[in-house]
Parts: sequence; structure tokens; C-alpha cells
Amino acid sequence: MGKDYFTEYLFWSLGQSSLSLQTNVSACKTLEGIRDSVNVDVIHLPATSTDMEEEEEEEPELHQGKFSFNVEKYLRTRQLLIDFEGGRPIPRLREPLDLFSIPSIACPFQGVRWPVECEVICDKIHHMEWEPPEPEPFYQQTGYERTPVPVGEEKGNIVYCIDSATKTSYYTRSRVGGSRGHLKSATFCARSQDMPTLSFESRFESGNLQKAVQVGLYDYELTLRNDMYTTKHTQWFYFCVSNMKAGVTYRFTIINLMKSSSLYDAGMRPLLYSEFAAWMKGEGWRRAGANIRYYRNHSEIEGKALYSLTWTLQFPYENDTCYLAHCYPYTYSDLQRYLHGVMSDPSRAAHCKVRVLCRSLAGNSVYVLTVTAPCANWQERRNKRAVVVTARVHPGETNGSWIMQGFLEFLLGESPDANLLRETFIFKVVPMLNPDGVVVGNYRCSLAGRDLNRNYRSLLRDSFPCVWYTRNMVKRLLAERKVVLYCDFHGHSRKNNVFMYGCNDQKDASLHLQERIFPLMMSKNATDKFSFRSCKFRIQKSKEGTGRIVMWRLGIRNSYTMESTFGGSTLGERKGTHFSIGDLKSMGYHFCDTLLDFCDPDQTKAAHCLTELGALLRQEIRKKLGREVEDLEGLSDVNIESSTSGSNSTESDGLPVHLLNCTDQKKHLRSRKERNRLRQQQAQNASSKIVHRSIKHTVRLSWPIFQVCSKLGVISAWSLSLLGRILYCQIKIC
Repeated sequence: MGKDYFTEYLFWSLGQSSLSLQTNVSACKTLEGIRDSVNVDVIHLPATSTDMEEEEEEEPELHQGKFSFNVEKYLRTRQLLIDFEGGRPIPRLREPLDLFSIPSIACPFQGVRWPVECEVICDKIHHMEWEPPEPEPFYQQTGYERTPVPVGEEKGNIVYCIDSATKTSYYTRSRVGGSRGHLKSATFCARSQDMPTLSFESRFESGNLQKAVQVGLYDYELTLRNDMYTTKHTQWFYFCVSNMKAGVTYRFTIINLMKSSSLYDAGMRPLLYSEFAAWMKGEGWRRAGANIRYYRNHSEIEGKALYSLTWTLQFPYENDTCYLAHCYPYTYSDLQRYLHGVMSDPSRAAHCKVRVLCRSLAGNSVYVLTVTAPCANWQERRNKRAVVVTARVHPGETNGSWIMQGFLEFLLGESPDANLLRETFIFKVVPMLNPDGVVVGNYRCSLAGRDLNRNYRSLLRDSFPCVWYTRNMVKRLLAERKVVLYCDFHGHSRKNNVFMYGCNDQKDASLHLQERIFPLMMSKNATDKFSFRSCKFRIQKSKEGTGRIVMWRLGIRNSYTMESTFGGSTLGERKGTHFSIGDLKSMGYHFCDTLLDFCDPDQTKAAHCLTELGALLRQEIRKKLGREVEDLEGLSDVNIESSTSGSNSTESDGLPVHLLNCTDQKKHLRSRKERNRLRQQQAQNASSKIVHRSIKHTVRLSWPIFQVCSKLGVISAWSLSLLGRILYCQIKIC
């Protein structure tokens, strides 16, 4: 009854207030003053990371022709809103607010958080972007490249060594700037003053060199740090070198790589960045190195073979500071710098809202961008379809971030195509899914010691927050509107060109070959970079936990992983040349262009692609089966494709490392039925042991009698019968 009286009183008082507001202007001004005084004590929490901020902006459009005001003018609450229609109050609740802050221009981003074990000399290193005047060619092997055998620190001179940064077997906590203790020196003096040595450093964002050993006058063996809290995943490298001599040929050999094959065998060259060249000539990252060879070095770790990458290099300047890397670095600080530029630019900020989707395991922000054009009314916004794009779930695949930046630059630009995309779609973009792995220089895993791209199905929100919240965001988005396409940008270390992995629907014949239309259109828009023949559409059991397959099973029919090579192109005019930063960004532009073709109301291009796909499939089936096929329906499950041949992360599946010990110690509770069965088994085992002991004892007593009989030559049927009776009686007694 108390609630009913309160509700009636609330409605009566609000009705009286609305009447007075309509007839008395001075009363309105007084109430506005009261509301302003009340709002001084109200804490304005941030908006959600979904579409709530746009919904609030368009609420006046939704309630046109109705009288509406906030109950906070009269009550100390911001949760209840009252609308009036025909003089009748209609209460409604506000949308729930997010727990995380919204970046602002004044104080946009927090500091970078590191595990407390990590020593950090410099949190942020920035390299200038630069485009070489001509495409850089692959290295052509001569067949005379050396394959140095690892010497080791016993015979060499350690010139750089840092702790593995895993004093514990799993992640515990983090802080801005890493370790609080005194920064230790990682540089060691040379054994001889006459032997000049290079200076190495990698204790900065995304660096991962653990040890450098001088094994010759100008030869160095390098050891990379494994992904933190794991014993594997070494491929990405990024470190600094100084104190060099110009014109001298140095040799670097990385001795603990774990992949059996690499693009370095196909002509890929490492990257070099010179600070002197950047300062004097405006040059950035460029390909460098000769005598490149990738080979098995006959060493093993935990029973697995190790491989080496060796190359020679001449530095351009004396006493320069240079950086060597596997691919163009793109750090977490680089992303924050780019997002700050977007937020500071009014023309781009008008179309893009930056929010925090969640916090990573170390507490770094995982950003989500909502890109769309403002809508005239609420219904127009509801009718927009969505596109979801993510990148950098694998921290060592930096080329995915450069494609993502190119995609955002096009989408936030002022071209007619960009305007059309924003007017047609709502884009949800997560530019860096694994910020912790990027910060510490991992190649594949997060701080949980697991591959996030195998854990999209996981229910462990606290262990895999980045992918858990991404999946949850997509599920909410699917409940609101149709999601046309999902794509996750990756890098590939064994194949050249750019290509896609998709999902083949074998059950619905009406969708036959539909999943291949978008990749085929990409190959037509980027003929010298994108290879359709490298695309695969199989759903493998080992990949069930990937974002591509999980989003497909949620209901996104066009769900892809776009793989970009670390090397370059083997197609068209770009054949035999490396990809530059500009080439990677251009793939983001082509992605936007293809999206317009794919969703064009005029489906002529899509129909032509479908016809071409049918011809290609018949050609492949003819090669595999050796016969012509007229009807392609029912043949979608024909195994005409090899596996995706991507990186094998099955060893990084399972629970996060910090939960493994807990599960081993957990006590299993048995039911009463199981306990009774266990007692019966124990009783049977005990009785069988007693019988076994008795038989042994009887045989031991009877054996002297048998020996005496054998010496006297009286072994007969009678003596054997006597022994048998003794054994029978003994067993019966037991």
C-alpha cells in the first residue's frame, strides 16, 4: 500500500507541476534554478561504450510533439525520466551507464601499464613514417650463405643480458612504468679492451631481445625472449643497437626461433631504422641485410627443434642509434597518439566516438570506436546495418595495425565514398585487442600465457577480458541490428600477399559460394597485392575458438580473417617486392572500397563474381576428382582446399597459466555410489593380495619336498598329486 500511495502522490505532484509549468513562465525559471542547485551535487558518470551516447542525443527527436522533462528538477535522482502524452505522465528509466571513463582531449589516456617484473628504460619511442621512393626488392639467395652453428655464452662474450621478466610462473600485478626497483645495467664489458662491441637495448615498448653474445670480432648471437609466462612463441623481434662503426660488416644470428619455415627463405629482409638518417634525410624504416638464411640449427628445447636466422649488415653512420625489427613496429603508445589526433580534430571527431570497451589483464584500456554519420531521426539510425572490424589480437602482427590505421583514415576522411559508408553503416572498431602483449613485446599470447584468438568461446571474463567483452559487444549489436560483415586483421609469417580465411556454410544451399564473393572483390580491387587463390574457407576443429568462427556461429554470415604477409607481393607489377607502410595502409582503403561494392544495391558485380566463382570451383573439382561437374550444390563439402596453414597455437589453448596449479589441487567430490564401488574394489584387491601371498608361501614350503624327491629320483604322479593337494588346501583355507 505504501508504494501505491507514493506512486499516486508522485504522479499527482508531477501533474500539478506540469500544469503550473505550462501556465506560469516565472515558475519555470524558479524550478530551473532549483534544478541547477541540485545538479551541483550530482556526479556525471560517463556514457556507455555502445550506442547510448547517440541515443541520448536523439531523444528529443523521439518524443516530438510530447511534453517531457526530467524528474531531477523535483527529486534527487537522475535515473527516472517522466514523459507527458495527452497530460498523462509516462515514467521511464535512463540507459545504464558504463563503469569506465571516456577519454577527453585535456587528459585523454592513462600511462602504459607493465607487469611489475618488467624493467623499462623508456616507455615511448616514436619512429617517423616514411615511404621509399621505389618498392624494395626481395633478397636473392646465392646458395653460398653461411649457416653458423650456435657457439653459446661459454665460448663467447655476453654483451647484453636481461632477466626473462618472469620471476613467477604467471601474471600477478602491474603498474605504470613497470618495475619500481632500481634499473639494472644489462650491458657487460668486453673481455678485451681491443675488441669493440655493439651496445644493445630492448627494455622499451614492444622490445623483446633477451641476450646478445659476441662470438667473433663483428659476429653476434641473439636470443629472443619467449612470450611472457610461456616457453615458446619466438618470431617477432625489435631491439636497439648503438656504438657501431660505419662500413664494417656485422653478422647477427638469432638462435632460438621455433617455426620450421619462414618468409626469410623466400627473400624477405629485416628492417632497419637509423636515427641519423631520420634526422638528416627524413628517411624511416627500410629493408636491409644480405647473406640471409633461415635454417635448423640442431639445438632443441623441451624436445623441440630450434631454428636460426642469420644476416649480415653494414650500418650507414658511425656511432648511430639504430633499430632492427621483424616488421614495422606499431606500439600501444602509437595507437593512443593516433586516437588523440582523431579526438582533437573536430571534423573527424564529429563522426567517431572513442570509448573504453574494457580493461586488459594489466589494466590497459581496450578502445572501441563507433564511426557513423549523424542521423535525422531515431528510426533512420535503427535501420542502419553494422560492420565490426578488429585487429592486433596477436601482438607481433604489427602489419594488422597499419592496415587498421589505413582503414580508419579512409573511413574518417572527407571523400564521397567515406561519407556514403558512414551514412550506410555503423562501424564498431576495436583497433588493438591485446594491448598487454603489444606492450611487453609478445609475439602471440596475452599475459594469461594463452592465445586470445583461441579463447573467444571462453567464459573466463577475468582471464580473457578483451575477447570476452568483444564477443559480448557483438552479441548486443546483433540483437539490435543486422551485422553485414566481421573482419579481424592479422599478419602471416609463411605466405606472401594478402588473403582471407572465411567460413563455408555447408548446410544452407541458398548461401552456396556467398562467403567467397567479398574476398574475390578484394582481389579485383587490389590486383597486385591480394591473392584470392590463397584464400581458404574451411572450418577446422582446431580453430573453433577463433574470432572468425565464433562470430560466424553467432550469426554473422560474412566473417573473415584478413591475413597480410610480413614479406611482400608475388603478383602483377609488384612481384618480388616488399610491402611498405603505405602498401599496408592501402589495403585498409581497398577494404572500404570493396565494402561499397559488396553492399551495392545494384548486385550486378556480385552476380558476376558468383558466376566466376562457380567456374573456379568446377576447375578445382576437375583437378581433384578428375571429372566434370555440372551441379555444384551438394558439393560444398568436397575437400578441395588444404588447411589454412596458419600458426599452430593448439599448445597455447586451455586455461590461463595462473589457474593451472589451482585446478591440479582441487579436490574431486565423489558420490555415494562411487564411494561404495571404490570400497568394493579395495576389498577385492585386498583379498586377491592375501591369496597371492598364501600361494607364494605354500610354494616356498613345498619346494624343499619337491627337491628331495627329485634327488632321490622318486618324482612321480604320486608326488605331483601330493603337491597339488597341499596347494588346494592352502587356497581353500584362504
